[in-house]
Amino acid sequence: MSLSCAREVPVIQLQLPFPPTELSPNKRLHWAALAKAKANYRAKCHLLTRDQHPEKAKYGQDFDLAMVFVPPDRRLYDRDNLIARMKSGLDGMCDALGINDNQFMSVTARLSKDSLGGFVQVSIHPNFGENYDD
Repeated sequence: MSLSCAREVPVIQLQLPFPPTELSPNKRLHWAALAKAKANYRAKCHLLTRDQHPEKAKYGQDFDLAMVFVPPDRRLYDRDNLIARMKSGLDGMCDALGINDNQFMSVTARLSKDSLGGFVQVSIHPNFGENYDD
């Protein structure tokens, strides 16, 4: 797409908490403890999303999701595991924005190696029909 055709649409930028280790697929928790951890993280991400972006998302039907994981420490993290740990947080975020996670046409995840902080920087861009299935 050429720059002259680019649409001026706001990008939703959010900062969510780093997903807790209890949500790791490699962690073996009792189902009740896991359900509680998921509910807590979902609720926290829902509230933070509403604080940072009080309006519902209304710029198109489909979106592209980009996440930058800024870890709390210098430990090595598995990117696939971090994406899985974010599932309940993304559900809470989507609830707050009034969208369904099946509207994400692409999902990218990057792990920041330059800084620490213990959060996830989330960017949601409207997708205007770009086809990623080619």
